Amino acid sequence: MGMSWEDVVLIERSKTTGDSSVVTVNCPDKAGLGCDLLRIVLEFGLYVTRGDFSTDGRWCYVVLWVVPRPSSVRVDWESLKNRLLSCCPSCLPTFYLNHLSDSDSDSSKSPPLYLLKVFSLDRKGLIHDVTKVLCDLDLAIQRVKVTTTPDGKVLDLFFITDGMELLHTKIRREETCEHLSAVLGGCCITCELEVAGAEYDVQQGHSCISETVAEELFGGCDVEVDPSQSEASITVDNLLSPTHTLLQIRCLDQKGLVYDIFKISKDCNIRIVHGRIWSSDKGYRSLDLFIQKEDGKKIVDKDSQALLCCRLKEEMLNPLRVIITNRGPDTELMVANPVELSGKGRPRVFYDATLALKTLGICVFSAEIGRHSSSRRQWEVYRFLLDESRGSSNRAKRDVVVDKVRRTLMGW
Repeated sequence: MGMSWEDVVLIERSKTTGDSSVVTVNCPDKAGLGCDLLRIVLEFGLYVTRGDFSTDGRWCYVVLWVVPRPSSVRVDWESLKNRLLSCCPSCLPTFYLNHLSDSDSDSSKSPPLYLLKVFSLDRKGLIHDVTKVLCDLDLAIQRVKVTTTPDGKVLDLFFITDGMELLHTKIRREETCEHLSAVLGGCCITCELEVAGAEYDVQQGHSCISETVAEELFGGCDVEVDPSQSEASITVDNLLSPTHTLLQIRCLDQKGLVYDIFKISKDCNIRIVHGRIWSSDKGYRSLDLFIQKEDGKKIVDKDSQALLCCRLKEEMLNPLRVIITNRGPDTELMVANPVELSGKGRPRVFYDATLALKTLGICVFSAEIGRHSSSRRQWEVYRFLLDESRGSSNRAKRDVVVDKVRRTLMGW
C-alpha cells in the first residue's frame, strides 16, 4: 500500500497551553475500533473537544482534538501514540486476505499481569499517591487489595498491566519502584514487583455483595429511561440517508461521555460509518452518527431503535453508581460501572475515587476491586472501607462524600 507504519497515528501537539492537540488515526478498520481509541485517550486523562470518524468498512480515518483535563495532567505523547498504534489493525497486504481475522485474534490476547507489593506506613492520600504514579507510568490497575494493619502500616497489592509492555525488563521494574519510593518518601518500607502468580486467582473472583446493597447499587440499571428527559435526547432519522440511520445525540457533557456512547455501539454491534463530535455548547455535547447494523443495513425496526436508544440513554445519564453503606460496624463506599462485553472496565475510576477521598481528607482502611453480574450486564465494583475516626460517619458527611466522588468521576 506504500503507507509507513509511522503515518498510522500522527499527533500534532498544541503550541499553547489550553489549545487542543490533534490526534489522527489512518488505518484498516475493525469492529469497535473507535471505542478502543477513545478508551485509550480517556486512560491518558485527555478530553475530546471535538472529533470526526469515517470508514468504508475496510479503512477508517479518525481525527480527535484533545486537551489534558485537568491541565495539570502529564501526558506522555509518545506512549499515547504507541498505545493507539497497538490497537490498530496491521496495514500489511495480508490484512486484506484475512479481512481482520488476524487483528481480531491479536487484540484478544491478554497482556501479562504483574503484582506490585507496597508495604508502607499509613497516611492520608497514600492509595491515591500510589495510583497516580502507576497512571503516570502507563500502568493499568486490574485488581487491587489494600489492607491496613493494627500497628498503622499498609500492605497494597496492585495487579497491573503495562501499556508499554516493558515490565518484563529489569529496568522498567526498577524504574517503577524508584518512582514509588520517591513519592512515598520515608513512608515506604518495601516495594516489590513480580509476575502475578496464584495470588491473582484469589483476587479475580466476583465481589460478594448482599441482595439489599445490590438492589441499592444496581436497582435502577434495568429501568427504562424516559426519552423526554432534558438531560439527554436522541433523534433517529432514516430519511436523510438511503443507506444509513442517523443518530443525533445531545447530552450534558461529562467525563467519558463519548467513550460511553461508542462503547454501547460496540457492544450492540453497531457500525459507526460517519461520525462528528461537536464542541461543548453551554455544558452540552452533540454528536451526529451515521450508523448501520452489522449486516450493513439501516436500523428500521422500531423495537431495535427503542432498545438502542434506551441503552444509550442509560449509559449517558447514569454510567456510574456511587453509594455509601454499612459493612457490619464499618462504613463502606462503593463505586460501580458496567464493563464492556470484552471484559474491560472503565478507565481511571479507581484514580478518580481515591483522588476524591484524598481531597476530603478521608483515610481508607481497606480497598478492593471485584466484579458483579446483574440481570443483563457485568459490573466492575470498587469497594473502600473508610476510616470513620477521621471523618465520614454521619449522614450529612456521607452525602458530601458521595457527591464529591460522583463529581470527581463525572466532571472535568
